[in-house]
Amino acid sequence: SSFTLNLRNLTDLSIDRRTGASIERRFSSYLFIGATTLAAAQAISSSPVVLHLAAASHALLQTAIVTPPAASMGTTGHATPVEVMRARGLPADVGILAMEIYFPKTCVKQTDLEKHDGVSEGKYTIGLGQERMAYCGDREDINSMSLTVVQNLVERFGVDLATVGRLEVGTETIIDKSKSVKSALMMLFATAGNHDVEGVDTTNACYGGTAALLNSLNWIESSAWDGRTALVVAGDIALYANGNARPTGGAGAVAMLIGPNAPLVFDRGVRSTFMDHAYDFYKPQLDSEYPVVDGQLSVTCYLNALNRCFDGYKEKMRKRIGADIGLDAFKYCCFHAPYNKLVQKSWARLLYNEFRANPGSARFAGAAGEAAAPFADLDDKEANSSADMIRAFTKLGKQEYAEKIVPTTLLPINIGNMYTASLYSGLASLLVSRREEELVGARVMMFSYGSGLAASMFSLVVKGPVAPITGALRSFVDRLHERPDSRPEDFVAACQLREDTHMTFPYQPVSPVEQLYPGTYYIDSIDDKYRRKYARVAPAPLSV
Repeated sequence: SSFTLNLRNLTDLSIDRRTGASIERRFSSYLFIGATTLAAAQAISSSPVVLHLAAASHALLQTAIVTPPAASMGTTGHATPVEVMRARGLPADVGILAMEIYFPKTCVKQTDLEKHDGVSEGKYTIGLGQERMAYCGDREDINSMSLTVVQNLVERFGVDLATVGRLEVGTETIIDKSKSVKSALMMLFATAGNHDVEGVDTTNACYGGTAALLNSLNWIESSAWDGRTALVVAGDIALYANGNARPTGGAGAVAMLIGPNAPLVFDRGVRSTFMDHAYDFYKPQLDSEYPVVDGQLSVTCYLNALNRCFDGYKEKMRKRIGADIGLDAFKYCCFHAPYNKLVQKSWARLLYNEFRANPGSARFAGAAGEAAAPFADLDDKEANSSADMIRAFTKLGKQEYAEKIVPTTLLPINIGNMYTASLYSGLASLLVSRREEELVGARVMMFSYGSGLAASMFSLVVKGPVAPITGALRSFVDRLHERPDSRPEDFVAACQLREDTHMTFPYQPVSPVEQLYPGTYYIDSIDDKYRRKYARVAPAPLSV
């Protein structure tokens, strides 16, 4: 039977050690070290069940909470993750409290790059689905971009860094094989007198930012949480050797403040992960910024991971709510976006899954069903590589794509691939592309992929109000339009400069500081021991 144990009624229970052992076996996963006072703990210390459970868990059991009564259960008869967490006394509505994004001021138009590279018109704009690409000279690195995005978030939202207890950075842009980017960010925390900050860097291609986010969520929902917020930073400089992959580059960073009672709340208990071993994209040359890329394999790995994660998400949601779900469960969908054409393919792949799971649904009635029918018997491997299927379902899902996904593409299309920050730039795009009334109540799918490979699907609900976040983020729209388009020759020269000077020491950067936005951190110099000194362009007044 289901029942509740709490500090008030524990002392009234008459349970022997044998009964207590059965409680421990059934409910051990619901036990945690609570935030009760010492007096409360002493008050229950004579209870046999408490003494037994405390000994078994090798810790003082300050709070013991078992499945809530049936009246508070979901349709399956089991407590939902939110109900369990609230019963435990853990923080509710954990999610994004504040968000900031940074991208370089220097960019190149993809149409200009097409002409410069001598490729067919539309190869980068239609074939890749991109409009512009951000890039860096030798004044910026992952440390400077992270310093910029964090300091801008602090100033824009008035964040006291003394109230942050965890800082984790997701990046694959490595400038030191030992010293973390997080340690460089501690320069900002030192000014607040805060050195008690957990977390370091997390690396696995484009997935590191998501790993940092999930780790931070886990910390807040754990017994280690001390009541402070967590700060997640995801950023990269995506740079490729001269060739077909170079137009898929980009650069940028995102910072997210994570805590309870947030306007953007992550769903608990339903995230799904798929991991595998693949050489689709990797960086074995430690003396170079350039990756080794197998483009076709990477697309196949991405779509397969998407398929597996969506299946896992649906199964966990089915267990949670007792019903099957489909794409209609999400008002918006954010995808990791190396380039926008892959996002279009991703939506087509999920729509095909929907057709295969429920071909008789209204979505596939009439002409839509006739267009989908030839692909009914494809297996997963065939579906991941069928260009005909992707074209057919891209056409079938065009209207929904415009409604659910286009609002998430503003930044990825105009900045390019930001690796770990890519997915979250899509979320930022969504927040500034829709009005508050269109956002509040919406569930948003989030799909993260990193080559090698690691992938997760999770979701968040916009509980609102989001005006403080969207008001701050809208400044990036102005920044997008302020960027002057560089000549392709200047972009190529900047790439060559980075290649020629990578890991050079001592070194004095030569790119003009005037090319940077106000408030941007930059490399002032690198000394003869590789030590980097940073300075900051004078900030302009930040609007909120």
